[in-house]
Amino acid sequence: MINVYFHFHYIGHTRTAYGFDTLPLALATGLCTYLTKWSSPETLESGAMNGAVLENYVVSEIFKSYNNSAKTPFIYYYRDKDMKKIDLIIEADGKLSPIEIKKTASPASQLTHVFNTLDRANIDRGNGAVLCMKEELMAFDSKNYIIPIRLI
Repeated sequence: MINVYFHFHYIGHTRTAYGFDTLPLALATGLCTYLTKWSSPETLESGAMNGAVLENYVVSEIFKSYNNSAKTPFIYYYRDKDMKKIDLIIEADGKLSPIEIKKTASPASQLTHVFNTLDRANIDRGNGAVLCMKEELMAFDSKNYIIPIRLI
């Protein structure tokens, strides 16, 4: 018996077999800031788009880490009609691992509640994480971690 699996490429907007969307992304955060005419890191940090740029930076760093290891990243995001969203879902080793990206040093455990949405998928859910500005690696519980962005 031969099993055939279809994986969807990272760049572009495509619905996956699990019902998640692939993640369209501008990999050049510097170019993004230039085009929006932000002249300094301070302007970017205090600007209205700072969270979106941080998300873009984090996802692009994860993407580059996979590429530098000669691996194909299978990464997605989730948003439903009830406006539940997961910033990043990494598919690896037969599991979907949800990740939230937040510009805070004190993330609330409620950020991980949306991860339960993945339990409806036809693939196991792996550990989840909130990537944030906290200085030390910590855990909300045995399945959900707090990871400093500086560690990526």
